[in-house]
Amino acid sequence: MAFKPLHDRVLVERVESEEKTSGGLIIPDSAKEKPAEGLVVAVGAGAKDEDGDRIAMDVKEGDRILFGKWSGTEVTVDGKELLIMKESDILGIITDEAAAKAA
Repeated sequence: MAFKPLHDRVLVERVESEEKTSGGLIIPDSAKEKPAEGLVVAVGAGAKDEDGDRIAMDVKEGDRILFGKWSGTEVTVDGKELLIMKESDILGIITDEAAAKAA
């Protein structure tokens, strides 16, 4: 990929939501909302503090995340629709433990 986010920005690929409800009903495309879950594709180096030192990013490439419904700016990179957002727009990282508890 030929794109590197700057500062505290993150490049995210949306993860598609389930096609069915837990009761087995199929959700038509017209009723689906854009997913607020994604996979981190690339991260910037981090913001700088007042002294000019880098603040380490809490997310890394490959993390599965949740973000706000209206977060980020949609862009197309290498033919894929992706989002660029600030790290502060990310609500949390989904871990294997969290995924297991949700299931």
